[in-house]
Amino acid sequence: MIEPTVPIASPGARLRALVETGEFIAAPGIYDGLTAALVESTGFPAAYVSGGAASVAVTGVPDLGLMTASEMAAHVSRLRAMSSLPLIVDIDTGYGNELNVRHTIERMWRAGAAAVHIEDQQLPKRCGHLSGKSISSLADSVSRVRAAVIAAAGTDLMVIARTDALAVEGREAAITRAHAFEDAGADMIFIEAPESIDDLEAIGSSVTTPLVVNVIANSRTPVLSADEYRDLGFSVGIYPAVTIAAAAGAVRSALHQLIANGLPPVDGEGPADLFEIVGLSSWLEWPRQNGLVPEGRTAG
Repeated sequence: MIEPTVPIASPGARLRALVETGEFIAAPGIYDGLTAALVESTGFPAAYVSGGAASVAVTGVPDLGLMTASEMAAHVSRLRAMSSLPLIVDIDTGYGNELNVRHTIERMWRAGAAAVHIEDQQLPKRCGHLSGKSISSLADSVSRVRAAVIAAAGTDLMVIARTDALAVEGREAAITRAHAFEDAGADMIFIEAPESIDDLEAIGSSVTTPLVVNVIANSRTPVLSADEYRDLGFSVGIYPAVTIAAAAGAVRSALHQLIANGLPPVDGEGPADLFEIVGLSSWLEWPRQNGLVPEGRTAG
């Protein structure tokens, strides 16, 4: 099991402290070193590691539960090395039964996650904003959440319990599951894909545990401001596609321009600008700052 010693100012402790302030926490999606650096340098307090974005960017497959636990753990480790922000990580259904859930929790803690969310879909699962979902029984779903909570005991890793029941069985069933997940010890609740302000209001007024809302443009859930979500009772907003969708659009546009006229866009970042986003100056100065460059030799 995980050692019960929690590092001072661990990612999980920092995320818990943020939630306890009562302020709405916006966590944009990151999927590589560049987006991790951009989100942190822009000033966001946390970041989100989306399974959907990881599936597309890392393995080149749609979000249908095809990415493995090992692939996701390695992905989180790379992002953790790049970013000091608390990372909220999508672990799908926990990648199996209760033993798999335990193993996944331990790996994500070691990888540096601040929180994970585990869902109640049946395999083959899919993005929560797609149709055709099916969910596990309430008993099986609660058991997996409880396994995650027990496995995370002694750490500051936060367990977010997600239900996709709203689209499958309706609002009341989703709220019933939320209460069951609260009783199982979940730190936060995530009811996926509410489709109206009425849904958001009902969820916010029915669940006392801190709530997560999934914000995706041109999709199912109403896109509101941070203040509006907070006033409706939500604590954390994850924005899984905000970076990858912007990147896909910009790359597609640049490629169309290149193939059409043989010229790349001239209004983008130059090499030095790109390298500076990920710390060019600090890397070049580090040897000199630490007395590692012999006289007469340049640092970089």
